[in-house]
Amino acid sequence: MLMKKASLVGAFFMSAIWLSGAQAFCPTPGDLSSVVVQRVVDGDTLRLSDGRSVRMIGLNTPELGKKGRSDEPFAVAARKRLEALVSASDGRVGLQPGKESKDRYGRTLAHVFGADGTNLEAQMLAEGLGFLVAIPPNVDLISCQQAAELSARKAGLGVWRQSPVLKADQISASGFAVLSGRVSKVQRNRGGVWIELQDSVVLRVAPNLLGRFDVASLEVLKGKQIEARGWVLDRSRRGGLKDGQVRWMLPLTDPAMFQVAP
Repeated sequence: MLMKKASLVGAFFMSAIWLSGAQAFCPTPGDLSSVVVQRVVDGDTLRLSDGRSVRMIGLNTPELGKKGRSDEPFAVAARKRLEALVSASDGRVGLQPGKESKDRYGRTLAHVFGADGTNLEAQMLAEGLGFLVAIPPNVDLISCQQAAELSARKAGLGVWRQSPVLKADQISASGFAVLSGRVSKVQRNRGGVWIELQDSVVLRVAPNLLGRFDVASLEVLKGKQIEARGWVLDRSRRGGLKDGQVRWMLPLTDPAMFQVAP
């Protein structure tokens, strides 16, 4: 079932007039499939009445506790806020599927819009209830979502109230992280570009993703302070480390996932 285009256009203009700037970061597309939400699983995942699970594109919220682990800060707040946003749309939202429509867990990858035309990922980012993530090819709304996160970061909202950025040598577990460090080494080989931070973490740009980056600028990063984000991997679990390898690796998927400190 498709939402009527005219009603969506009307909703967008209403949002532009009545909603706060934070709610109007990302424009509403003209053709969204209307779906009914059965429940909110967490701050970035919905379960639909048709049985599908939807992972929201561009947003990664703190993890709810599982298997005896405690909730990460703002995990419950993110889930409750998404529940409120879905409820404000009477339990029905619009989906814009990603160019890559499924993840490795079989979940539908999509941008989610409220009945008033608000992009819910941008709304969550603007309130500091999650982190921007950019995973190609699903990067069409990265610019407006970046702007939403930046507004929350400048205002010190949610996860940005106390800086979540870890120093490279503070990484001690796998999982999503925002980290900073000084580049001690840059190498390029058949495995891509490798950017080592203070003998603690290495950032990797895989060969198939090099076309998304300005490789020349990557190769002159030595000595510069940078910030990066993504899912840290423990290389010691992959058959042991070779001499000179650091334990932790963070794959960089898009230029939006790192920045050089000013």
